[in-house]
This record gives sequence, C-alpha cells and structure tokens, in this order.
Amino acid sequence: MDLTARSVSSLQGIKVSTPGQIAWFALQVRGRYEKDVAERLHGTGYELFLPLYTCRKRWSDRVKEFEAPLFPGYLFCRFDPLDRLPILKTPGVIQIVGCNHVPIPLNEAEIRAVQTLVAAGIPSQPWPFLEVGDRVRIESGPLTGLEGILTAFKGKHRLLISITLLQRSVVAEIDSAYVTSLSPVRASRSERAYPESRPALVAV
Repeated sequence: MDLTARSVSSLQGIKVSTPGQIAWFALQVRGRYEKDVAERLHGTGYELFLPLYTCRKRWSDRVKEFEAPLFPGYLFCRFDPLDRLPILKTPGVIQIVGCNHVPIPLNEAEIRAVQTLVAAGIPSQPWPFLEVGDRVRIESGPLTGLEGILTAFKGKHRLLISITLLQRSVVAEIDSAYVTSLSPVRASRSERAYPESRPALVAV
C-alpha cells in the first residue's frame, strides 16, 4: 500500500470538484498520527492522500533521515460529506476542516498541484502560508503547467504551492529560467510576517 503516491470568503467561487465527483476534504488529526489514521481509513476503502517529504534530524552522533508529513497534523480524503460519521469516529481524527461544523471541500486544483509536486520527486518542505507575490507558471520540466508563487530564499528561487483552506504551504526549489510571470497580487500582512521569503521578480 502506497499512501504517498508521491478564511472561508476567499474560497467563494473556487472550483472544488467536477460534477459527479466526490470532493477532497482535509482531516485534522492528532500530531504524529497521520500515517496511522491514513492506514485505518485506507483499509476501510477511502481514497487518501498523505504527502510526505524527507526530513533530516541531527542526533548527537549522526544525522538521521526520515519521512514526515508535508502538512503536519493533516491528511486529505475523498468522501461524501453527508456520510462523514465513520470518518469522525476513526481513532486519531480530531475534525474535518470546515466552518461552523460544516466540512468545506478543498480546491481541486490545489490538491492536484501538490500531487504533481510529490509525484515529480522534487525536494520539497513545509513552508509558511503566503498570499502575496508574483504568481508564476512553470513552462518546462516535470512540473510544466504548474502554477504557484515565486519566492527567493537563501539565494535560490522556489515555487510556493498553497492549500488555502488550511492556510498551509509547501515549497520546492526551481530554476527561475523555466517560469513565466503571471499577474502579481497585492502585498499583505503575510509578506511582512516573512520578510526573508519576499517574492523575487523573474526576467522572461
């Protein structure tokens, strides 16, 4: 079994799924129980997506590599929201992310973007959520067609992909020569909160 297959106002008008298709939802789970919950739900027939990344941790005498969730405390699941009780009764599940106890479907394009990133095998890591910067589209390579926010960090360009509902993001290193700039969006508090992640302009 391979599970890695490597507010609310801002969601109005966003396409979350195609007609007749069950939408993706985000499940908040107990910390460090992401894999256990995913295995339980997968075993009962649910479609799960638990994106992981390789993390390095230094011990006293060595550096150890292990896989950790890209969105700590969350995993993604397709299900009928009218039949969500079995989900909520699953050990380790805290809640289905939503508003006023009503589950909110995830943006289908955002989930596909994360799935594409993981499947491409490009190194990635969790990243603070940003709403600002130049939005770009990758025009070449395994991530062709993917859109995200371009940032500069430690002298290198990275593509930021966000899950709006969770206010979480992941970031992957890219070559800025392969991206085309789209319409920039206005700066907000997120930019001021993370000055080291200020978007970089791309010459195209």
